[in-house]
Amino acid sequence: MPTPQEQKGAPNRVWTTLITNTQYLSGLLTLDYSLKKAGSKYPLVALYTDTFPPEGLEALRKREIPAQKILYLLPSVSKDYANDPRFYDCWSKLTPFSLTEYDRVVQLDSDMMVLQNMDELMEMELDAPELNGDGNRVYAASHACACNPLKKPHYPTHWVPENCAFTTQHTTPDEAQTIGPSPTAGIACPNGGLVVCNPSQGTYDKILEAMQNGDITSAYDFADQSLLGDRFHGRWVGLPYIYNALKTLRWKGVHDVIWRDDQVKNIHYILSPKPWDEKAEETEDETHLWWHKMNDERLQQESTNGVKDGF
Repeated sequence: MPTPQEQKGAPNRVWTTLITNTQYLSGLLTLDYSLKKAGSKYPLVALYTDTFPPEGLEALRKREIPAQKILYLLPSVSKDYANDPRFYDCWSKLTPFSLTEYDRVVQLDSDMMVLQNMDELMEMELDAPELNGDGNRVYAASHACACNPLKKPHYPTHWVPENCAFTTQHTTPDEAQTIGPSPTAGIACPNGGLVVCNPSQGTYDKILEAMQNGDITSAYDFADQSLLGDRFHGRWVGLPYIYNALKTLRWKGVHDVIWRDDQVKNIHYILSPKPWDEKAEETEDETHLWWHKMNDERLQQESTNGVKDGF
């Protein structure tokens, strides 16, 4: 059966988010609620793997969130992510490049929350699928922050503020709200939390080819985003931070000189703890209170609709 968009001949565009366990389910449900509250015209599709349990699927069904099963992706040789086991899951975030049933996919991490409508990402210019990943606008993403503010010892030694793409914007904070750094700025690596793509089998084949090359994947410190930054070096579109506003950017002395609360469209709750792992009154991060407020709204609405399952 064709989708309503296909019946009308309109582009078929979706947000997607990866879910592999119920630990992130509260984040996903609040992400979906926030997208709808912001007035997005496009649905969020949950991409789930074999590890996602039946009670999680039932929670999605109750809330009428579309779900699509995908394979769990892993490279032939992976770096040891014992210090950050979450990165083993991150390879599967490359799946949207293969979803050719859609004209446009915007992959979101499930620890994100939308604050303002950003449907313009569904319209921005990217390479046509027929270019098979050989063009200069293969995908769009915001940069990874290379500052390592928590001074994690297992992070690469070159991940320092001097090598961060966002540092290049400290002298032009107003411009930073609408223009992203060049894709070759800083360490030239995207953050994989939000990736805009026109799915293409040819592009996906290039990704799979890279994943089979153990000589390179064994050196990728950050899984999917390391691959995207390396395989398509300089041939992606750098989005402004507002579309993937890493909560750490707001911290004093990181990139607070460019951060504007009222400009952020999508906040990303990277690192631990996640907002749902702590009580609102216990958090030390003000942005976590934003999440708790949105989540409380969601739970109240769901309760009114008779949905009460603990997620």
